[in-house]
Amino acid sequence: MSLSTCPDALWLNVSPSLERFDHKLLGGLARHLEVAHWAYRQTPDESSSLEIAVTLLHDYLKGHNRPVHLLGHGTAGLVGLLYARQNPHRVKSLTLLSVGVNPMVDWQAHYYAQLERLPCSRQMVLAQMVYSLFGHQARPLLPGWVNLLEQDLLHSVSPHSLLKRVSLCPGSVAVPLLVCGGAEDAVVDPTQIEGWRPWLKGCDRIALCPGRHFFHAAHPQRVVNEILSFWGTTERLLVSPQGLKTAL
Repeated sequence: MSLSTCPDALWLNVSPSLERFDHKLLGGLARHLEVAHWAYRQTPDESSSLEIAVTLLHDYLKGHNRPVHLLGHGTAGLVGLLYARQNPHRVKSLTLLSVGVNPMVDWQAHYYAQLERLPCSRQMVLAQMVYSLFGHQARPLLPGWVNLLEQDLLHSVSPHSLLKRVSLCPGSVAVPLLVCGGAEDAVVDPTQIEGWRPWLKGCDRIALCPGRHFFHAAHPQRVVNEILSFWGTTERLLVSPQGLKTAL
């Protein structure tokens, strides 16, 4: 693969039903540089395995002859984090959206915790998750939103279930890191985003944006500006030997 066909950045997606929330952000980024899209689609017959997703991502990226900027929201960001920790030489920078310092925490972990704790039906808990994730919805539209979340439960690679919730210890990553979160996010709240600070390097950033869990869909240009500014700083660090030492 030549440098001209190698993308500058790679957006990760492991939740096909939620892909629509990424489109405006990717369109904004694509006006400035080449952004490729990598997706992992889990079938109902497969076990939920982050390791498989990370392995398949490596199979894709090992054909590239230069590092790329990795980006992902939620569980896709977690996959990018795990990959960057294992293969930092293939990652120019990592941008995490709605990924807290406890990176396994996602909306499904909240859903299963509520389902276990609350004396109400699965549909009622999902309806409550709709309000938490997307805000108030007109009653006629609620079944469609609930179905969206049901599809994500079936097809995303989230490691959680009613029987277990998985955790991962906080930690750093060797590559330049941008962590963005929604100021009104009830799943990955600002405390989880700010919790990254002890693990940050000099080149790393945290940004809180308006909005809930899918803030990048509600305020795409704000997030585009944050990412482009971060990438610009990363590029300047990489061109000088002293900056390279700081960034990596």
